[in-house]
Amino acid sequence: MSKIQRVLTTALPLLLLSVAAYVLHRELSHFRREDVSAGLAAVTTGRILLALGVTVVNYVALTLYDVLALGHAGHRLPYSRVGFTSFVGYAFGHNLGASFLSGGSVRYRLYSAWGLTALDVARVSAFNALTFWLGLAAVTGTSLLVEGGGGVLSLSTSVAHGVGGALGALLVGYFVACATVRKPLRVRGLEWTLPTPARALAQLVVSCGDWLLAAAVLWVLLPADSGVSLPSLTALFALAQLAGIASQVPAGLGVFETVMLSALTPRVPAPQVVGVLLVYRIIYYLVPFMVAALLLAGHELLQRRHHLTRLAKVVHSSFAPVVPWAASAVAFVAGTVLLFSGATPAATERLALLRRLVPLPLLEVSHLLGSLVGVSLLLLARGLQRRLDAAYVLTQVLLVAGAVFSVVKGVDYEEATLLLVLAAALAPFHQQFYRHTSLFAEALSPGWLLATVAVVGASVWLGFFSYRHVEYRNDLWWHFAFSGDAPRFLRASVGVLGTMVVVGLAALLRPAGPRAHPATVEELRRVRPLVASAPESMASLALVGDKSLMINDAGSAFLMYGVSGRAWVSMGDPVGPPDAATELAWRFRELADRHHGWACFYQVGPGALPRYLDLGLTLLKLGEEATVPLQDFDLEGPERRGLRHTLRRMEREGWTFEVRPREAVPELLPRLRAISDAWLEEKHTREKGFSLGWFSPRYLEQGPVALVCKDGVLTGFANVWAPDAKEELSVDLMRYQPGSPHGAMDFLFTSLMLWGRRQGYRRFNLGMAPFSGFEERTLAPMWNRLGALVFRHGEHFYNFQGLRQYKEKFRPDWAPRYLASPGGLALPGVLTGVASLVSRGLGGMVAR
Repeated sequence: MSKIQRVLTTALPLLLLSVAAYVLHRELSHFRREDVSAGLAAVTTGRILLALGVTVVNYVALTLYDVLALGHAGHRLPYSRVGFTSFVGYAFGHNLGASFLSGGSVRYRLYSAWGLTALDVARVSAFNALTFWLGLAAVTGTSLLVEGGGGVLSLSTSVAHGVGGALGALLVGYFVACATVRKPLRVRGLEWTLPTPARALAQLVVSCGDWLLAAAVLWVLLPADSGVSLPSLTALFALAQLAGIASQVPAGLGVFETVMLSALTPRVPAPQVVGVLLVYRIIYYLVPFMVAALLLAGHELLQRRHHLTRLAKVVHSSFAPVVPWAASAVAFVAGTVLLFSGATPAATERLALLRRLVPLPLLEVSHLLGSLVGVSLLLLARGLQRRLDAAYVLTQVLLVAGAVFSVVKGVDYEEATLLLVLAAALAPFHQQFYRHTSLFAEALSPGWLLATVAVVGASVWLGFFSYRHVEYRNDLWWHFAFSGDAPRFLRASVGVLGTMVVVGLAALLRPAGPRAHPATVEELRRVRPLVASAPESMASLALVGDKSLMINDAGSAFLMYGVSGRAWVSMGDPVGPPDAATELAWRFRELADRHHGWACFYQVGPGALPRYLDLGLTLLKLGEEATVPLQDFDLEGPERRGLRHTLRRMEREGWTFEVRPREAVPELLPRLRAISDAWLEEKHTREKGFSLGWFSPRYLEQGPVALVCKDGVLTGFANVWAPDAKEELSVDLMRYQPGSPHGAMDFLFTSLMLWGRRQGYRRFNLGMAPFSGFEERTLAPMWNRLGALVFRHGEHFYNFQGLRQYKEKFRPDWAPRYLASPGGLALPGVLTGVASLVSRGLGGMVAR
């Protein structure tokens, strides 16, 4: 295909569609509303439906033109393609004029895509033209011979018979030529083969049927007492069409009507003829033309669906980020329009039309519901800005409902069109509203609430201003009439204000639904092998059971988290292979974002900091964590002389240490609980959570327990985090009887480290020292300077320096621990959420 042909192939459908739009506009603007009303009044509904049925049959018969033409040209295509092409081609040819060019252009566009060349399409168009003229000659000649010039033609009998006989002779000559001439004829350098007699007969039958059906469409629209016979009208119809063709006016517009009007007026009143011709023009020309234009547009879109899909994706991805804010503005504007519309009078002429079409109760209800939809859209705008899926669905439903109410309450089609366009514009962007949460759990901001109240107040003021001339009476509330705009405004205002009160109470009283659930027994079973193989002992916190668990599909990684307010807090790094852990971190952040929450990661180590920077989070140092290498841990030498002396002294005084396996824990639980309760009472504190475990039988049964006894009596214990990977050993709960000697804790830690070295563990985790390791420099970040200040002067709240000094006696390695979270204004909420989770509630933040 040459470059010119490719350009024409691409431009032709656009040109045809543009011309189609122009012709459609021209045809509709040609008719005045008074003429259309007169035509509709003159023609009964039954005759219109019958004419539509005959039109359908006629256009089906027209498709047989192309069937015969393609058969003569030696091409076989499925009827679905042939019928589609023929219908579109004839619909365009009838309306655009120059049928050979306009209809032929459509045929070339469609048939060329299915393998036909330009020469093949030209032969098809020429064959169709020949078939058309054969039918015209046959129908006209037969009608003249039968009618003899009487009826509507007003010709003398001799002239009518003479013309009819001449046309008959032409037909006979054509059939004789088809039967005798077998050699191809050359016309302007092109070879043309006459059809066989059988195909010529089929041409005649199809074309005569077409002409009769086309004339029958007009005939069934005429009044029953017109006295015009179908053969007589067919002859007149053929002559009028011939005059239109000769005029070269598209669709013979004006010429055809002039011939028909002048011939039918003596028998049918002129107003009725005009009405019939207008209805005929709409039924036979405009309706098929609109259907064909839509079919051609759909076909072209389907042919270019890959390009359009690619373009749609580009447009969608470009606009998607701003859609929630745009949708919020759209809903607010739509709500404002509906409220202002409900507060102003409807147009008088439109109310007069409604009086004939709509019952009064329906109009009243629609007016009230339209205003309620308006205030609902104002309230939903905030939910759209927060990307709530429920807000999106309700907005779409209310936009469509508002359009219906706008039409029913005042034929406000402009307003209805605006609402439907807004709904259609939002339709492709459902995925941008992905936060599954309770709509009323999201409080309106002061600014948004103020804007909503301002719009509602303005609509109420506008209504009182519009009806300031109406004297207020108590019976106005119960006055129902088509002209009762003021009473409708009063009722709608009360409905709007009542809705705002109900919605406000619901927003205040309805609690937010749960966003996270503690780990189930099945989830704990799935993560237990991952905890056992984890390189960090902190993974054992998943077995406490107070946190939610997110497990990847492969079951190779998990993440434990809690939710407090808008803070979604992951305890430590995700546990598992690096790639799987990173994927889980992204899933967690997306889950938090879907619920309009802040994803953060508490006490993460330095090894995975790039992961959290990629997540778009900021890093805040929390302190430093102490770990003691166990491969060379011993008590010899001056560095650990204090630990050595304490251990030997405690042993001389009858203290013993042992580690009991998890299987032995259940029988020890009553004694362990007694020690735990006594320890809590002495410390005047209560159990913490999230980053620490608490005394729970199910939790303690998950691992071994270290026991400290004095003369055989159980005095203290600690549950041990001892993963099978033997990378890291640590303890969580460590409690002892009141009155135990000062060195009991040193004895427990030292004994456990020596036990861990013998078992092959690489390091012992002593936990984090909060706010330690901060640089107090002038150019240091504000958070670091504040942390250093708290570390030095916060002894009234927590023994920060003492904790660091105690852990230093074991000569540990120190590594920083961080909080990865959103920065800015979200940080105070995140810190509050973390503190609430660790303290097991906001009350625990202020109580020990």
